[in-house]
Amino acid sequence: MEGCSCTTVMITLLFCICFSVSINSVSAAGDILKANQIVRDGSTIVSSAGHFEFGFVSVASSRNLYVGIWYKKISVKTVVWIANRETPLNTTSGLLQLSSNGSLVILDASDHVVWSSNSSTSAKRLVLQLLDSGNLVVRDETDSAPDNYLWQSFDFPGNTHLPGAKLGWNLKTGLERYLTSWKSDDDPSSIW
Repeated sequence: MEGCSCTTVMITLLFCICFSVSINSVSAAGDILKANQIVRDGSTIVSSAGHFEFGFVSVASSRNLYVGIWYKKISVKTVVWIANRETPLNTTSGLLQLSSNGSLVILDASDHVVWSSNSSTSAKRLVLQLLDSGNLVVRDETDSAPDNYLWQSFDFPGNTHLPGAKLGWNLKTGLERYLTSWKSDDDPSSIW
């Protein structure tokens, strides 16, 4: 009986260690990533109603790795937005992190920054959230205004216009938002 109890304790302890190590993983976090949590290739964030998914993706026959958003419920993966369209990962691994200053950062296998949103804020409780509209947003978790985004993917559209996204000049920020075609089916970089 003592041997069985010891085995049970060891298995429970092993489970607790594995769970605590993977707590920074996103798979259990649903539609939100907190500051300093990471998304690795193979892990994704899914919008609350399950319409969109965000994570690492390859397009068409390309061997390059991108970070993007795609429709989750469509059998053929249809990518609607890519963060690092001009700077793909040439390796099979990378990670994405929301830094404590509010920048969304993509790192390669050698921990070199491949892409950054270059956003910065003094907010203390930052979260990255994939909305059911397909908009990926950085916001202050404590802000009661639901649309007070510190950064959003809708400000940097690719080749797909999603409902709710705006095009043209943002008179408040001076940002110009416009659609940009891909070079080819397996190269999402800009043709310009």
